[in-house]
Amino acid sequence: MLEEKNNTKSNSTMMMMDEKRNRIQVSNTKRPLFFYLNLAKRYLKQHDEVELSALGMDGRTHLEEKIFFYYFDDYFQFQSTAAIPTVVIIAEILKRNEVATNQNVMISTVNSKDRNSGRFTRKARIEIVLGRMKNSDT
Repeated sequence: MLEEKNNTKSNSTMMMMDEKRNRIQVSNTKRPLFFYLNLAKRYLKQHDEVELSALGMDGRTHLEEKIFFYYFDDYFQFQSTAAIPTVVIIAEILKRNEVATNQNVMISTVNSKDRNSGRFTRKARIEIVLGRMKNSDT
């Protein structure tokens, strides 16, 4: 009986690990956009589905959230302090190149502790679930 409980517990843990394995938490300060883009392509190839997740800025710094986005043929150049635009751009590139399709988009707010003041602030969060297109061989 005890062995059966442990086996069930480990199976549910493995399922949770499998679900989290194809999730990418995008940070705009740690890696460039094309790193996350290539990682998303790899995850789509392996799992047929990828979840892109990012946090935005707290409501106090609207000037820092401005996006400078230039479109020249197929090259994307932008600067932003919030990771949400990065996630949206990655999803749009994958859809435009017919690699993925939108399955789900979720937006919410989360509480986050400010490093400087120690107070809790609310941040926007976006989660975009993309599925691999049937005819895609990426």
